[in-house]
Amino acid sequence: MFGMSSQSTAGFLGAVVAAIVLAAAFIYGPSPSQLHNPAPPAAAQPQAAPAAEAAPVAPAPRGPVIREVPNN
Repeated sequence: MFGMSSQSTAGFLGAVVAAIVLAAAFIYGPSPSQLHNPAPPAAAQPQAAPAAEAAPVAPAPRGPVIREVPNN
């Protein structure tokens, strides 16, 4: 068709894929302003103190409940 060998065709397609991946990295990556000024951590926000401490709750039973069956 254009006199291209399979190696040059593969090289051209590889360059196209690399350009697409590089463009996606720039589009979806962080901007330079985000890199230099990171957001404050979520733990820095004040949390509401609990009004009253809850009473301890008995743990839930684990596994199946086995009961005695009357033997008639």
